[in-house]
Amino acid sequence: MTGQSNGTGPSGRRSKRFLSPSEKYEIWIALIRGEETIAQASERSGVDRSTVMKLRTVARQGALDALAQSKPGVRAGSGPDPELAAARAEIARLTEALKEMGVRLMLAEGKGRWG
Repeated sequence: MTGQSNGTGPSGRRSKRFLSPSEKYEIWIALIRGEETIAQASERSGVDRSTVMKLRTVARQGALDALAQSKPGVRAGSGPDPELAAARAEIARLTEALKEMGVRLMLAEGKGRWG
């Protein structure tokens, strides 16, 4: 019965516990900051120490991969902004319409003065 109180099953092994991404992140941050050791983090979260070690390795590799792909300046793969392209097309359309209206107004007023 004492094995049941600390999260272990009848065989003495811990029962499986799945951590949410936010829980994994909190564990990783605590390890990075030095607030907890691997043993303390595993006890607090109710998982095996090997799980915490794997989490640390995966988080570190993911961070390194993300940093390797990031480049200063314009982001790769992100083409022109569709909203910006639509706004520029609307500006061009309205500019042409305004020019046409200006020409029509000049022709209409010009006929009245010259005739």
